[in-house]
Amino acid sequence: MIKVLIVDDQALIREGLNMMLSLYDGIEIVGEALNGQEAVRLVEEREIDVILMDIRMPVMDGVEATRIIKENFPHIKIIILTTFNEDEYIFQGLNYGADGYILKDVSSKELVDSIKSVYKGDMLLHGQAFESDTRLNHNF
Repeated sequence: MIKVLIVDDQALIREGLNMMLSLYDGIEIVGEALNGQEAVRLVEEREIDVILMDIRMPVMDGVEATRIIKENFPHIKIIILTTFNEDEYIFQGLNYGADGYILKDVSSKELVDSIKSVYKGDMLLHGQAFESDTRLNHNF
């Protein structure tokens, strides 16, 4: 069972992702956070395998949350989930250790496949998964 945390400041997005992902075998939603600060707190309290992390949020954005989480919990996989192909934010997130990114317009099947792929250790770049290489250090 892959334990997933959803981090997004929009309640409708969090609730929709939760409902949709709960329909798939092998995925368990273990929490929701409305900003990066809440996400950091939840990773300290719960067992989490994969985080779906929005980029732009109040209090603490997804880029800073990714940095803090990966420094302290490097085993947790983080997928940046964003509305727009925001190159600067995506680059920063990947540089801080995010395991990939996808746009919010993906289908539910693509999202589930992405979660499973990243969980296995693959690098995900908008719909494409690449097998991780131990030499890859996320310094793009």
